Amino acid sequence: MPRDPRQIQLEIDAARESLAATLDQLVYRSSPQRLRAQGQAAVQQFLQTPVGMAAVGAVGLLMTLVLVQKVRHRND
Repeated sequence: MPRDPRQIQLEIDAARESLAATLDQLVYRSSPQRLRAQGQAAVQQFLQTPVGMAAVGAVGLLMTLVLVQKVRHRND
């Protein structure tokens, strides 16, 4: 028994709308501006934790030690 052309068109239209919605979600999720903002928020949140503050302190200490070492070798 052949299918009704109107029903086929309704199914095609529903599939098209579903694909359009999926594409809109993919565009939103992969937006560089949104991803950058999300990354910045995550970093800022991490840096406010005790572990984040310790990491910043350790990096600062390491950079200070490297700088002192370079100055010492330059004077030798």
